[in-house]
Amino acid sequence: MLPYVNRPTTVFCTQPFPRPTCKTCCQLLSRFPGVLLHTNGKVLIHTAPEETEVCGNMTGCVALVVCVATLTACIVAAGASELSITTIKQDPYTMSRGSELEGYCIDLISELSKKLGFTYKLHLVKDNRYGVKDSSGNWNGMIGEITRGDADLAVAPLTLTAIREQSVDMTTPFMQTGIGFMLRRDLASEESSFSLLSPFSTDMWVGVLIAFLLTGLCIFLVGRISPTEWAEPDTEEHSFTLLHSFWYITGALTLQGAGPHPKAPSGRLVSAIWWLFAVLLLASYFGNFNSVMHTNKHVIKSFEDLANQDLIDYGTFEAGSTMLFFKNSNNPIYRRIYENMERKKSYVANMEEGIRRAQEGNFAFIGEAVSLDLAVARYCKLYRSQEVIAMRAYTIAAPLGSPLVKNLSIAILQLSESGELTYLRNKWWASSCVGADRAQTSEALHPHDLLGLFLLLGLGLGVGLLLALLELVSRAHNQAKDGKKSCCSVLTSELNQRFCNKGESAEQDGSDKSKA
Repeated sequence: MLPYVNRPTTVFCTQPFPRPTCKTCCQLLSRFPGVLLHTNGKVLIHTAPEETEVCGNMTGCVALVVCVATLTACIVAAGASELSITTIKQDPYTMSRGSELEGYCIDLISELSKKLGFTYKLHLVKDNRYGVKDSSGNWNGMIGEITRGDADLAVAPLTLTAIREQSVDMTTPFMQTGIGFMLRRDLASEESSFSLLSPFSTDMWVGVLIAFLLTGLCIFLVGRISPTEWAEPDTEEHSFTLLHSFWYITGALTLQGAGPHPKAPSGRLVSAIWWLFAVLLLASYFGNFNSVMHTNKHVIKSFEDLANQDLIDYGTFEAGSTMLFFKNSNNPIYRRIYENMERKKSYVANMEEGIRRAQEGNFAFIGEAVSLDLAVARYCKLYRSQEVIAMRAYTIAAPLGSPLVKNLSIAILQLSESGELTYLRNKWWASSCVGADRAQTSEALHPHDLLGLFLLLGLGLGVGLLLALLELVSRAHNQAKDGKKSCCSVLTSELNQRFCNKGESAEQDGSDKSKA
């Protein structure tokens, strides 16, 4: 007869049982009265006096003692061993930094080991695959290493699927995602009702407006200042009023012109510079207009748009969970997408090839949205679709019946509740595309694209005004020399006649005569 235990006795198993014999002993122990095995690795032995049951024979008691000893030895051996963890190279989950690995999954493993107190050895999967079952029922990739016993855990962006759940145990998801597609930003730009304005950016249109106003004002000033344009302010009407100046440069924009034309060298210089500016500006506008209209003809915003066109190829990972989703889907649109990929064999071998082909244009890479977000954050010319289908999750895989799965799930939930998973997401998905960089990805022209043209116009306007002033100074110098007056007084009088009204000018002349 076995003695009973007066109080509950709890044995904590802090490590997973690495060998089947340990698991078998635990199952055997749980069959005895007063023995309860918790799924989180605790063995509770409780036999109260009023509930004491006696083993029927000595063989059962001996078996109980042997199993307890075997279980204890397994726990000690597990504490001394380290877990073998397999992963796969993919930014930003696992990346090389010299001889070491870094990334989201590496940080996640580190946090989990701190919480559960286990040691581990990390290695990359040999065939660089996630895991697909072949026709003979064997798994490759990381799932294959788990099922064969080559690894204790698989920590990677491993999608939780029904077929994988049948062969391995999977923890609570550490990240939620879905399926989207990624292509070059200009292929996904939305059509605008103001497509006539699309060749130039907003800053460019503001620059053109400022150039127009400054040129009109410059033509007006040159017409007023130059003696060749307005020889006798007292008797002649000024032909280049402010309104006519703007009308004149507007005619130049339409390549028609509007008279009268300037007669002075300064006015002709300003007009010639403006004509050159207008011709080059119109050439840039119409050239970019054709490009923008051509690229916006086939705007891809959804999977339906993708399936209903043949100009842009699309593909995903071969033999991955994304391909299997389209293959097994009953949705006619998704089936069409799979049939097109299968017919054109437009699959990619890895993420880097998908990003490269998407950047080259005329290719949409279909993948999991969280991975596409990283590519968009690093490559500003790329755009991810707003439509996300087939919501799915990334989990950690372990062998069937592994007691560590429960503890890992609890630890993942704790990391999520404490905000640690959000911190890791923001850390490894930080965007390098600031607002200015994103603006440069647009097909619209920006002021810096035509900076030389604007500088040429500004230089022409400045030289034109300077020539007009030199003409006026030369005339004032000649008049002062003939009338034996100071040049400054004659120049001041000329400016008053040209920019003040005729009444004030006549009054000023009368006062000068009375003083004389």
